[in-house]
Amino acid sequence: MNALDKFAPLLSLTREPFPASTKTAIAGSRADLRVPVRDVALTNGEIVSLYDTSGPYTDPAVDIDVRRGLPDVRGAWIAERGDTEPYAGRLHRALDDGARHESDALTPQERERIERLRRDAAALQRTPRRARAGANVTQMHYARRGIVTPEMEYVALRENGRREWMAEYLADEARARRVRGNPMGASIPHLITPEFVRDEVARGRAIIPANINHPEVEPMAIGRNFKVKINANIGNSAVTSSIEEEVEKLVWAIRWGADNVMDLSTGRNIHTTRDWIVRNSPVPIGTVPIYQALEKVGGVAEDLTWE
Repeated sequence: MNALDKFAPLLSLTREPFPASTKTAIAGSRADLRVPVRDVALTNGEIVSLYDTSGPYTDPAVDIDVRRGLPDVRGAWIAERGDTEPYAGRLHRALDDGARHESDALTPQERERIERLRRDAAALQRTPRRARAGANVTQMHYARRGIVTPEMEYVALRENGRREWMAEYLADEARARRVRGNPMGASIPHLITPEFVRDEVARGRAIIPANINHPEVEPMAIGRNFKVKINANIGNSAVTSSIEEEVEKLVWAIRWGADNVMDLSTGRNIHTTRDWIVRNSPVPIGTVPIYQALEKVGGVAEDLTWE
């Protein structure tokens, strides 16, 4: 059984569209900028548009193969800026997955399974990129230079959704007074513009987690003047779980609204697990490098070195 056969039954349920809802997109200023939203049909015949974090998994029109990863959303934007360059990353070693050598403590069956996953996932490998000499490739750097990036426009469209329609639909002065609450210093305009996103990032009041080596990510913003974001924690352990189950956890997390996911995996195959998760995630992924470092030294913190 290859990796796709193993993943297919796990992902079949989580690929089903939500009941009474349709995946649509808001078009941006360029052909490759389309922001997904979920239109929900109410029983009275009206439609409500919701912020959608599920990525292409709930889009029946997208063919997903977990061995290849998700479609590249930001690759062209990154290349157009001309401030990054590809470089040759080092080869994947057994040590990266916590083994002192290739056969360290693995049964023949375990070794065969991991090697099969690596072979089946060869298409998950991307040529890594880095900033050119003297360049800075963060969204904050662009914002402080006054540049509105496609990522910032994407965030603006995503934060707005169909806000203008909703504002008109809910226009009621008494209701507005009732739900006004205390903004606690926040200042959210009626319409989020790309320029507003740029200014918030430039002032350090918002971030757009958009690593150049995660082009599959659908840009989002975290900040006091933006929608509340939800973080989900997933992770295997030294005693249970598998790479397949970690990908399934990721898909379930974003299906139910996680805006970003922390991969807290420990134990064996930590590097390979992260490859599968990052390449198949439309949301930012956080990891804990010290966990992998500890795996490399058998969990003995005193043996850690800079190498």
